[in-house]
Amino acid sequence: MRISVIQHVANEGPGMIQEWAQARGHETWVYHPETFGKFPTEAETDLLVVLGSPANPYDSDPWIKPERELIEKVMRVGKPVLGVCFGAQQIAVILGASVSASPHKEVGWAPVYLKDHSIPGLPEKMTVLHWHQDMFAIPTGAHLLFSSDLVENQGFVYHGNVVGLQFHCEPDVDNVREIACNDSDYPVENNDLHQSAQDIIAHGVPAENKRAVFALLDYLAAHKEKRA
Repeated sequence: MRISVIQHVANEGPGMIQEWAQARGHETWVYHPETFGKFPTEAETDLLVVLGSPANPYDSDPWIKPERELIEKVMRVGKPVLGVCFGAQQIAVILGASVSASPHKEVGWAPVYLKDHSIPGLPEKMTVLHWHQDMFAIPTGAHLLFSSDLVENQGFVYHGNVVGLQFHCEPDVDNVREIACNDSDYPVENNDLHQSAQDIIAHGVPAENKRAVFALLDYLAAHKEKRA
């Protein structure tokens, strides 16, 4: 299976998503539309992953609309899609839901709680990395998947082939250092989790995050196999 990964910024890569792909014998193709203006086609994509970005889906960057068009094409033919942070917001907009400023800026480690049990193997509670100040509404027809103490809409599952997560569970230890050291100013101001970049790096990555990444991707890959 060919995994197409859309990576928007240098310090937010696929992390344990790539580890899952290697463990399952799949190919990972990583695209950087902000840098090179390149996207995969729907035909050459078996599973689409759209990662985080400091951008907002309503921004005017020239790559944002073509990216949504790609996501919509992949979704329309029933192929699986995983959106993380900005990627989940892009999916929400496609499905007619809004993206708006969150009442709470969450930057750092905090728990999320499972609200839907349709995906096997997900923990009831896990501590994940938050790096956002916007949030999505849950699209019509989707089910709320995760909530946090500060922001209710932390994840959704749609029609069995689409998952959107506002938080990050995909970074490994090296990825967390890369995110935090290169974006160390972001946690400083108005952060409702009250964690510095140094705090975030020192925390470490909980073991349940890898289990969650593998469970989510196994679920989406199983949907792809059912369609084959």
